Amino acid sequence: MNSGTPSSSAGAPGSAESAAPRRNSKRPKYSRFTQQELPACKPILTPKWVISAFLLVSVVFIPIGVVSLFASRDVVEIIDRYETECIPLDSRNNKTGFMWSNADKTCNRIITVTKHMKQPIYVYYQLDNFYQNHRRYVKSRSDQQLRNPGNERDISTCSPEDTTPEGLPIVPCGLIAWSMFNDTYSLSRNNQQLGINKRGISWQSDRDRKFGKGVFPKNFQNGTAPGGAKLNESIPLSEQEDLIVWMRTAALPTFRKLYGKIEVDLQAGDVINVTLQNNYNTYNFNGKKKLVLSTTSWLGGKNDFMGIAYLTVGGLCFCLAMGFMLIYLIKPRQLGDPSYLSWNRNPGGH
Repeated sequence: MNSGTPSSSAGAPGSAESAAPRRNSKRPKYSRFTQQELPACKPILTPKWVISAFLLVSVVFIPIGVVSLFASRDVVEIIDRYETECIPLDSRNNKTGFMWSNADKTCNRIITVTKHMKQPIYVYYQLDNFYQNHRRYVKSRSDQQLRNPGNERDISTCSPEDTTPEGLPIVPCGLIAWSMFNDTYSLSRNNQQLGINKRGISWQSDRDRKFGKGVFPKNFQNGTAPGGAKLNESIPLSEQEDLIVWMRTAALPTFRKLYGKIEVDLQAGDVINVTLQNNYNTYNFNGKKKLVLSTTSWLGGKNDFMGIAYLTVGGLCFCLAMGFMLIYLIKPRQLGDPSYLSWNRNPGGH
């Protein structure tokens, strides 16, 4: 009965047969995020908004620049360049030969304090024209060897300063450690020694994580060439902070590294006698050496760049705001005026 009548469920839209293709469809599930239908902010840059934005930037940046410059100017800094003055007159035509000789490298310098310097006073050495960021130089070290006493033979990346002529591993190996700065400074005032505290001059993270407490120098710096410091083989690397400071390589060819801290105030007019050992050979690459005494501010050391940058940006924004304001007042333009469209200004051109 009713055999010619199709079944009511055979072609119904909700049947299993018609739903199967939908379930197997690869169409992504609809969402406003995937279809990029989320509400968006579309600001209209009216002249008032543009002028206000430039004025706001100038109002914020100019005071920051002024405060930064004053903080930098409060830093007292004394710089003494000595690489030439510490070579005897009769040896200045052959400075490298003097460094290779057994002559006494002691040098006396006099520094006059021009302004009161509050403690702590940081003692830096500065090197110019020294490219610590050179690719081969940077990779010539073994971080595994520096951390773990069981990895003293992990020297595959340390060439050419990896082993001694006898084949023994060098700890610490690599060119960075081998070329460690080794000039020394001794300061006195009124015939009284100024102590230089060399504790805590390195990053604590370096002391705790990068240099092992059980790693000791071994077969290091046998004195075959001038220009590298020697290390005490009875002190672990984690306590040899001069090495830790030097091993944090600089990004630029002119850099300073912390030598120590003077923990007494220096008064204006004080005369500081510096006795230094001019051991580090910078003459092969025309490098410069400087001794720097500096205080700090809340912003850090002496650096005018941040203040000048803020003042420059703030001043530029102020000038732009004034320029736009004059244009807006002298020759105002109605927002959305179609007469400024290119095809309306040049009806005959395309």
